[in-house]
Amino acid sequence: MLLNGQDAVDTPRRKSEPTIALINIVFLMLIFFLVAAQIAPPLDRDLDLISTSDLEGREPPDALVVSAAGELSYRGTPVTPDQYVAIKRESAPDLAGIRLVPDRDLPATRLIGIGAELRALGVERVFIITERSLPAS
Repeated sequence: MLLNGQDAVDTPRRKSEPTIALINIVFLMLIFFLVAAQIAPPLDRDLDLISTSDLEGREPPDALVVSAAGELSYRGTPVTPDQYVAIKRESAPDLAGIRLVPDRDLPATRLIGIGAELRALGVERVFIITERSLPAS
């Protein structure tokens, strides 16, 4: 067969590269994460934050405090998990959540054990109160 005065030669078509589709997907994911990410504006370099190192720390008044030795107290009085849950159920029968303030030196295994005890007593959520600090600049 002649085409424009030349013989038509069957040339195989090039198959599309699968990497192009992969690059497109990665690019779309990058755009998605850039748009969806919550970017906090940086602090002003001239800003000096208040120092709270000299303040006396106090636990929230309705929190269960755990000492470094693993002893529990509520408002300065030693309690067991059963007693604390009973006290909290008097004011809120559904008892959705409990605040727990552990000492920094409390072993993690003891903290997990206390959380498991509270969950076994019917507490839906255990919130662990910690100290928040800014990264060193």
